[in-house]
Amino acid sequence: MTTQLVWFRNDLRLADHAALIAAAARGPVVALFVLDDETPAAWRMGAAQRWWLHHSLTSLGRSIAERGGRLILRRGRAGPIVRALAAALGAQVHTLIHHEPWAAVQAAEAGAVTEHLGVTLAPPESVLSGTGGRYRIFTPWWKKLLEQMPPPRPLPVPEVRWADVGSIASDDLASLGLLPTAPDWSGGFSDWQPGEAGAAARLTDFARRAARYDASRNLPSVEGTSRLSPHLALGEVSPNAAWHVIADAVGETVAEPYLRELGWRDFAANIIEQFPDHGDSPNREAFNRFPFVDDPAGLKAWCHGQTGYPIVDAGMRQLWATGWMHNRVRMITASFLVKHQLIDWRHGERWFWDCLVDADYGSNAQGWQWVMGSGVDSSPFNRIFAPIGQSAKFDAADYIRRWVPELAKLPDDLIHAPWEAGVGLIRAGVKLGRDYPAPIVNHEAARARALQAWAAVKAG
Repeated sequence: MTTQLVWFRNDLRLADHAALIAAAARGPVVALFVLDDETPAAWRMGAAQRWWLHHSLTSLGRSIAERGGRLILRRGRAGPIVRALAAALGAQVHTLIHHEPWAAVQAAEAGAVTEHLGVTLAPPESVLSGTGGRYRIFTPWWKKLLEQMPPPRPLPVPEVRWADVGSIASDDLASLGLLPTAPDWSGGFSDWQPGEAGAAARLTDFARRAARYDASRNLPSVEGTSRLSPHLALGEVSPNAAWHVIADAVGETVAEPYLRELGWRDFAANIIEQFPDHGDSPNREAFNRFPFVDDPAGLKAWCHGQTGYPIVDAGMRQLWATGWMHNRVRMITASFLVKHQLIDWRHGERWFWDCLVDADYGSNAQGWQWVMGSGVDSSPFNRIFAPIGQSAKFDAADYIRRWVPELAKLPDDLIHAPWEAGVGLIRAGVKLGRDYPAPIVNHEAARARALQAWAAVKAG
């Protein structure tokens, strides 16, 4: 029987893995993962996600070893490495289809590769309009996707005859240098459990809470979201499994708000297939003329949670400490950077890319272009999130207390805008500019400046 080489990429699981299932049915299997920083170039995996990758590979390697196999690790340009190993083994190569622009380059360079579905709910190219075109707007795309839903039910880990790989060279995981050192800034990541088992536990936990998802998902102080995004980003659980576990737990009608979020991931894949440079270039030409401000000090204040706006600072500090940020707060912080500070959205996108454990090229670019107003499907530029109003509306007081402890003694009605607290600040023992920064911009003035900049762009 011909040796089958399963090339794992950001799909680090054994269950519901179509490439592994197909390979296992055809012959003895060799498992390979290649850390490729060359093909993605500027979009090489960010630091926080590399931490996650280390632990995910540890988990996957252990799972394979427990079943009698071994995960081969290599580092370098993936396509030539896969091609050379397949030639040496006389192996047929199997992998899942990924949609980032560099993934297609990798697959082409790898030579004869059999690609399988498993990263999205449906192939993005299969969701077409009545005239056969690709969608660029989410709502009609989602309605069309639903015609193919539910997706196939997830399949269990197959019985695998693992090939003898004792003579095949493999890099040591530690030599890949994925973990931070000097300093180790990952202390706040301890609540995460990367790997397939961690994904299953997170999914089970969310299934118990999914009925409350629509009511609580916008409340940063509440554990209302699934927190499955890092597991989905590294493929430790399939989107099909996430769909069915949650739909089975609460019914598709109640689950629909969450299922739409799974659909948003597919939609982002659909967009980057049409616009491979989505992470670097605005979809709307007018935004190439936008008068962004060069403000290194302002960018640094935003990155490190020192803007003087508690909801913004709480989100940025949560991101730095844990590698994750609540989705509502992601929108607020992004809007603040590009509209209050007029700083180029790509600076924020890159910071998120480096700091998020759930970094996904399509979703990250889509989110930033949506907030900026520059995407093919995006919020209008003149929709400017008011950070104080958003903070109060979504009951973020306890969230702020956790991540901005300088303000912990302020009552709920004062914590969202401490500079307006007056004697409340004195009672709380907080001095602006010493214990907590004064606002770096005035909301109303910043809003007026942003609208003026947009008016100038539209005027040509």
